[in-house]
Amino acid sequence: MNDAAAHAHDPHLAHHFATPRQQFESGRLGMWLFLVTEILLFGVLFTLYGVYRSNHPEIFVYAHRFLDKTLGALNTAVLICSSLTMAWAVRAAQQGRTRLLTGCLAATILGGLVFLCVKGVEYQHKWKDGLLWGKHYQPVREVLEKTAPREGAAAAGAPAAADEPRNVRIFFSIYFLMTGLHGLHVLVGMALLAWILVRAKRGEFGPAYFAPVDHVGLYWHLVDLIWIYLFPLLYLIH
Repeated sequence: MNDAAAHAHDPHLAHHFATPRQQFESGRLGMWLFLVTEILLFGVLFTLYGVYRSNHPEIFVYAHRFLDKTLGALNTAVLICSSLTMAWAVRAAQQGRTRLLTGCLAATILGGLVFLCVKGVEYQHKWKDGLLWGKHYQPVREVLEKTAPREGAAAAGAPAAADEPRNVRIFFSIYFLMTGLHGLHVLVGMALLAWILVRAKRGEFGPAYFAPVDHVGLYWHLVDLIWIYLFPLLYLIH
C-alpha cells in the first residue's frame, strides 16, 4: 500500500522501483557500469600509445614539439573549472536551488564550448601546417625549420627534416584519434548538459529528485579526467 501511495504521489518514480532511493542507486550503478566501458575504450587507446611510445620513443620526443602547449594548458584549465561548476550544479540540485543550478549548468556548457573552440583552433593550425594523420602527413618546410633544432647539416642548408625520425605520422595518427574521440565525448556531454538545463529551468529537480544531474555529472567528470591524462602524455613528454 505504501509503495502504491509512493508511486501515486511521485511522478519521477518509475513503476518498476519500490522507492526513489532504489531508483537513484540503480541509476547510479548503471552509469558507473557505462563509465567502465568508456574507461576500457580509452584504456585500449592508452595501451596503444604505450606500445608505440616504448618501441619508438624518438618519434614521440620529436613530434610533441609541434603541439601547442599553451593551448593544451588552457584547455586543461577550462575543463578543470567546468568540473568545478558541474560539482556545484549537483550540489545546487540537491539543495533545490534552481537558479544556481541553471547558472552552473550553463557555465559548464560554456566551458565545453570553449574547450572545443580551442581544440578547433589547434586542429586548424595542424591542417595548415600539414601535420596530419597517416598518408596526409605532409609537413610544411617552414614549420620544420622553425621547430626543429638547426644544427649541423640543417644549418648548412640541408633539408630541415633531415633528422626527422621515420613514421612521425604515427604520432599524429594517435594524437588525432585520441583527442578527436575525446572531443566527441565532450560534445555528447554538452548535449546531455543542455537537456538537463532545459529540465532544470522547468523546475524538475530538487532535494527529492536530482538523479539525472548527478549521473550526467559523473560522465562529465570522467571526460575531464581523461583529458588530464591526455595532456601530459601528448604535450609534455620528453
